[in-house]
Amino acid sequence: MCVVWTSQAARAETIGGALVKAYLNNPDINQQRAAVRVSDENISKAAASGLPSVSATASAGWSVTQASVVTADGLGDGGTTTTGSNSVLQPQTYGVSATQVLYSGNRVSNSVSAAEAGVLGVREQLRNTEQNVLLQALTAYMDVLKDAAIVDLNKNNVDVLKEQLRQTRDRFNVGELTRTDVAQAESSLAGAQATELGAEATLAAVLASYRQAVGDEPRKLAPVGPVTKPLPKTINEAVSISQTEHPAITASMHGVDAAELQIKINEGALLPTVSVQGQVTKEYNPASYLSGTQITNETVMAQVNIPIYDGGATYSGIRQAKEQLSQQELATDLQRDKVRAAVVGAWGANQNSTGIIRAAKAEVTAAEVALAGVREEAKVGQRTTLDVLNAQLALLNARVQLVTAQHDQVVNSYTLLSAIGRLSVENLGLSVVSYDPTVHFNQVRNKYWGGNTPDGK
Repeated sequence: MCVVWTSQAARAETIGGALVKAYLNNPDINQQRAAVRVSDENISKAAASGLPSVSATASAGWSVTQASVVTADGLGDGGTTTTGSNSVLQPQTYGVSATQVLYSGNRVSNSVSAAEAGVLGVREQLRNTEQNVLLQALTAYMDVLKDAAIVDLNKNNVDVLKEQLRQTRDRFNVGELTRTDVAQAESSLAGAQATELGAEATLAAVLASYRQAVGDEPRKLAPVGPVTKPLPKTINEAVSISQTEHPAITASMHGVDAAELQIKINEGALLPTVSVQGQVTKEYNPASYLSGTQITNETVMAQVNIPIYDGGATYSGIRQAKEQLSQQELATDLQRDKVRAAVVGAWGANQNSTGIIRAAKAEVTAAEVALAGVREEAKVGQRTTLDVLNAQLALLNARVQLVTAQHDQVVNSYTLLSAIGRLSVENLGLSVVSYDPTVHFNQVRNKYWGGNTPDGK
């Protein structure tokens, strides 16, 4: 690139530094990393149904029973005698029970496998998000370079047209030119000033986009060249790589695996469930006449639950899971087509970039020669003021086209790298330690106790 965003910063920001900042600080990446950590917990939740379930119970109370009995007094006069009794109890019960599922139609193992497929899918979604954010940051970086250069070109054009207007007025004052020539010069200057203001507004917008993508204000940005080394040599190779490596496709394929396992999980509901339960309880009533006596119950029972009919809900769930599998397979095919189309488009744009720049440079050279010639011819009366102004505008447009072509060449190369699924910190050689999702995964996979996350929250 031949354009540089200038500022008072003594040290230039490189594209590598900007991409590292985006990789570390961009909220889109960070929230997707959090989503991966959330998904990791699904494995522990799925495995929990195959582990023992232990619970404790306790109860305590106060019970009063009052009884009265009416009997004949035995004197033969029809009199009665009433006797009564009061009973005060303080029952207390304590117990522990444990249940272990021995067999559940393989639903536990299939649920764990489905959760693992989900984790792998979310990791691929993270990789896709990283690609998108890196490309977004690269594009914002190049937009700042391009639009800052365009602002400089327009400022220079305004200065040239101001000088052109001054010369035109001087020649008008000595009678060499007409009032029409002055009006044409004034009109061109006013139009150039409006274009400069529009360019500055565009630059302000891309500066905000840069701040959003990178997380920092752009200072002095160093030039960037197109990426070439990691790119495939042919379009067929590019398409082939994308179909196996693009994270959007691999994430969808993990979704297919999870959908297949969900069918097995639902089918497992038709199979028997075998479990064993142990229970220990103690009953104690300190207020009874047998104060201090405890009754202990110990029970171990095996239970088999055989489903027979539940109104068709289980069968409906199986059919639904099969349709969801078909839906996911179709979504994967659609994703393959989208990626293929993106690769073909990016390949064509990247291949044409060199030719476009070559033509843009030739246009600038020709426009510079033409402007110089028109100015010389205007001095001897062979060209009008309008001819000079048109030549000046043509040169400005040619230079803007060249800056835009240089911007597009870099963006197109990175876009192609993203389209095949290889826009990553490793392939770009960025000086940053890449985020490893397996660290958190290993920390929580066998964590069966405690509500604190590995980072202490």
